[in-house]
Amino acid sequence: QVQLVESGGGLVQAGGSLRVSCAASGRTFSSLSLGWFRQAPGKEREFVAAIGWTAGLIGYAERVKGRFTISRDNDKNTVYLQMNSLKPEDTAVYYCAADENGYGGGVVSRYDYWGQGTQVTVSS
Repeated sequence: QVQLVESGGGLVQAGGSLRVSCAASGRTFSSLSLGWFRQAPGKEREFVAAIGWTAGLIGYAERVKGRFTISRDNDKNTVYLQMNSLKPEDTAVYYCAADENGYGGGVVSRYDYWGQGTQVTVSS
């Protein structure tokens, strides 16, 4: 079992920055592939970014590429999502997810564990 707890969400103005974090426990963190997804009201959950257990495995959704950065700290069992140049359309609940069987990438069904989510609101 893996427990995931997100933090760092909040309200920010358009053009601003925010960093959300996800702390994991319950399994060797370094062996997990991790992803960030988001879900806005009335919309399906969508992929934001993913990072594998090796530094070379990183992927981003097109709409956030160049603005968001995913990273991980295996010593702190934490994955981060740095969000810059935020836009109102980035408003959503952001979820952290863990895949213990490989690199989940942008596929929701590949992930085995999910956090409870953290709200990010970008005002115009």
